[in-house]
Amino acid sequence: MKRVDDFRLKFGKQEYVPIMIGGMGVDISTAELALEAARLGGIGHISDAMVNDVSDRRFDTSFVKDKTKLYKHNINNADKSEIKFDLGILAEATRRHVGSTMQAKKGDGLIFVNCMEKLTMNGPRETLQVRMASALDAGVDGITMSAGLHLGSFGLIAEHPRFRDAKLGIIVSSLRALQLFLRKNARLNRLPDFVIVEGPLAGGHLGFGMDWAQFNLASIMTEVIQYVQAEKLDIPVIAAGGIFTGSDAVAFLETGSAAVQVATRFTVAKECGLPDAVKQDYFRASEDDILVNTISPTGYPMRMLKGSPAIGDGIRPNCESYGYLLDGAGNCAYITAYNRELALHPDGKNISVQDKTCLCTQMRNFKLWTCGHLTYRLKDTTRRNADGSYQLLSAEHIFKDYQFSVNNEIALPN
Repeated sequence: MKRVDDFRLKFGKQEYVPIMIGGMGVDISTAELALEAARLGGIGHISDAMVNDVSDRRFDTSFVKDKTKLYKHNINNADKSEIKFDLGILAEATRRHVGSTMQAKKGDGLIFVNCMEKLTMNGPRETLQVRMASALDAGVDGITMSAGLHLGSFGLIAEHPRFRDAKLGIIVSSLRALQLFLRKNARLNRLPDFVIVEGPLAGGHLGFGMDWAQFNLASIMTEVIQYVQAEKLDIPVIAAGGIFTGSDAVAFLETGSAAVQVATRFTVAKECGLPDAVKQDYFRASEDDILVNTISPTGYPMRMLKGSPAIGDGIRPNCESYGYLLDGAGNCAYITAYNRELALHPDGKNISVQDKTCLCTQMRNFKLWTCGHLTYRLKDTTRRNADGSYQLLSAEHIFKDYQFSVNNEIALPN
């Protein structure tokens, strides 16, 4: 019976353990988690979501405080169009986070940065270009472009000296999305180095509508692999979403997947950036505790634990400090929803916004508990302590369980 370790992901002449840890923000996929994946011969992701705040926490910079001070006069103004990110600071924060991670890298694996197109930051093209270019400047091995079609993203860094050197890939949830990307970028004569096909059981934002349950990853993977082969495109296709055991992974590897991307099981790793108390909520979750809703201002459905404190919260929009979801005109769906409720409660008290959430602040404070569909199975991957809590796992333990397990078995920690 085959194990994941019987397969290898190939980039040119280089081979890697075909396990990729997905990019979870804000700093949930920490540098420490990504470094473990690379040390073990696989691929780890860090996320550049809210990278200024990540820099402040990790390197004692004051980017958020300075931005808040600069725009403090606008806090009670519903118009956020004047709030801009300093591109120099954005570049510095990105280079700090990515650069320090790359300097610490050991082993034969790779470190990628997950870059969300939906972080529009009141300057969609400019900020995305700076984030990607700065990550390349800092020596990142590759960039995974997520949360959007990224039809123009390759073009933004086409003149960068590492454009054809670094591994560049995209996340899609359909063959049509891949075809659109390839058609749009044909003039650059630069194929993606990998394509991640993310199915409907993934965590966080989904590339599906609320009819997500009508789709399945295996069928989408078959369509994409057949297309890539028919077009004679040398692009590794990587399966993601709902791959919970090594045997789940082998099933995809045997049918043409070049690797698998996994994340849910690593949310309860010691190296994961979630607070330990929140990790216990993930362990305790039942299947009924997991829901898909439309409260994200991005417009995408999002999977999360229904006990997330962010759901129904009515905090004031914190764009002066953060503002990562502001579109090119300074708008955000949460601002609209909040102002609607504020009009009903002019005193500003007892405001509850049910239909949207302030994604920036809530994710930054770890109060929006995004998760994969199979999170309810996490309790089966560990042991319960005498006090009723669950034992946290090391990233190495989880990685090697994927790599070497058979028969859908899950290795429990010592």
